[in-house]
Formats: sequence, C-alpha cells, structure tokens
Amino acid sequence: MTTIHRVTIRRGGFSLRLRVRPVIVGAVLALLALTVSVFTLTSGDFPIPVPDVLRALVGAGDAATNVIVLELRLPRVAVALLVGIALGASGAVFQSLTRNPLGSPDFVGLTVGSSTGALLVILLLGGSGFGVSAGAIAGCVATSVLVYLLAFRRGVQPFRLVLMGIGVSALLDALNTFLILRARLADAIAAQVWLIGSVSGRTYTEVVIVGLGVVVVLPVLVYASRQLAMLNLGDEVAVVQGVRVEPARAVLAGGAVVLAAVATAAAGPVGFVALSAPHIAARLTRAPGANILPSAAMGAVLMVGGDWVAQRILPDRDLPVGVVTAAAGGAYLCWLLAREWRRGV
Repeated sequence: MTTIHRVTIRRGGFSLRLRVRPVIVGAVLALLALTVSVFTLTSGDFPIPVPDVLRALVGAGDAATNVIVLELRLPRVAVALLVGIALGASGAVFQSLTRNPLGSPDFVGLTVGSSTGALLVILLLGGSGFGVSAGAIAGCVATSVLVYLLAFRRGVQPFRLVLMGIGVSALLDALNTFLILRARLADAIAAQVWLIGSVSGRTYTEVVIVGLGVVVVLPVLVYASRQLAMLNLGDEVAVVQGVRVEPARAVLAGGAVVLAAVATAAAGPVGFVALSAPHIAARLTRAPGANILPSAAMGAVLMVGGDWVAQRILPDRDLPVGVVTAAAGGAYLCWLLAREWRRGV
C-alpha cells in the first residue's frame, strides 16, 4: 500500500506542492478552534443553544440572542481567534528565522516593547482604548527596529538577534516596572491587568486592528515561506538558490513583527502562545520548515481554549487569558526541556 505524502497542483505555469499531513493537521486544528469558539458563544451566564447561536451569527436570531451573541460574546471570541492566529504565525517565523526554539516575540523583546508603548499611553498620557493599541503597536515596531540595528553587523546573524533581543527586553522590563511603581494605584492596577494579557471587554475595534494585520500579512508570510526554508539552510545556500538574503529576512521579520504588534495591541502581551504553538504544530505535522499555517491554527486553539478555561476555572471571577496560557505554556516548556534532557543523557 502506497502512502501519499505530497500532492502537486499545476495550472498553466503555476505549480504548488503540498504536504498532505500538514494540510490535514492544519484543517483539523482550524475546525477544532471554530468548534471551541461556537461552544464558547453558547455558554455563559445565559446559556444559548447552538442552533440559536448559528441563527444569530447569520442575523436571523431574536433581539435578545443577537445582543448577547453579536455584541457581548462574539468580539471577545473573534479577538481570541485572531490573536492566536497572529501569535502562532509570528512565533513560527521568528523561531525559523533565528534557528532557535526560544526565538519567539516573547523572548526577543517585542511584547515587552509593546508593553512599554502601552504603559506610556496608560500611565503618562491617560489614554485608553485605541490610544493604548496605537501605543502598543508603536512600541513593538520601535523595539524591533532597535534590536535589528543593534544586531546588524554586515548582516544579521540569528544568535546576535536573539541576544540583543534578550538584552533590550531586560532594559524595557525594568522601565515598565519603574513606570508602574511611580503611577497612581488605580492606574497601576489597570496597567498590570493589561500586562497579563486579556480579551475580556474587547470590542470590534480590536477585531478590526488584529484582523487587518492577519488578512494583510499572513498571506505574505505564507508566500515567502519558500525563502524562509532556504534561509534555514544557511545564507550561502540561500544565495546560491537565488534568494536575496537581507531583503528576504527583512520582509519575513517585518511581517512577524506586525503580527506580534497587532496581537499585543488587541489583547496585551499574552504569554507563551507564540512560543508553544509552533512547537506543538511541528510535532503534529512531523514536517520540516516553519509550518506557518498549522502554527497559526494551533495558536487559535490555544487562545480560544485558554479563554474558555479562564472564564470558568473560578466560579466568581473572570481570569485574564494570559494567566492560563502562561501556566499551560510554562508547564509544556518544562516538560519539553525535561524530555530533551533525558533523551540527551
């Protein structure tokens, strides 16, 4: 019996080669994320049957159901889905670019930079809503440019990028702590809640912010994934294959930065999703490369699943989703490191 591992699609001069297992894994993960999302829309203080939720989603529900589903629950679920997609894809690209399993936005300073931008708006300018999101995006972009310039020396080597990111992250983390300590108590509490990462109370403004980023940037990253695969083989091999190394790296890194920025702007610095999703997706697909789309789907599963748990783990309190993702991601990372350590022994 022959097992089919790849499928090639040809139309005229266009040719597309797909690996079967990653496609199946990505489709299953996407379906799981959507299933959890629908289930989340049905549950809460006012349970709503699935048929009524589906009718509300197409605009055919009654007035009360439409308000609960479309205005109260759907923005939160949509933000969780889109943020998970953005973080999963961003983490996959960064880990592949840096050739480092810890090379996610969490560890190269981007989410800390976003936090700095948001804290400056919250604590010094008294802003909220869209202003905080704009500050988070500006902080992420500024941090990425700073790390890139500090790491640049006749090109950017992955290990220098990671080390500079860790150093800049430590400095910005100290600045964030200083800003919180000098703030008024109420502002400091609000800032600390934002720093944990949450999708509670999100509106369609945040949906548009992160949705535009995903719709515009994700196809670019998928299209550039072949160049990413060449870069993983080394700069010399990539040049031989016709890849312009620094422009390709800049496009890929820039796209990953944008996704991390809009995700953090919409939900705060949600921890460990960008780190864990690519690892789990790679283990499921068993395929080389960045696995951008399976990682994006896995990120969506982690976010919507984590938010569902966050809403229900305590009977009288709605936890920020960042608490759940940090706990689950930290446990997974410890298990992964212990497993690899035992295997090495």
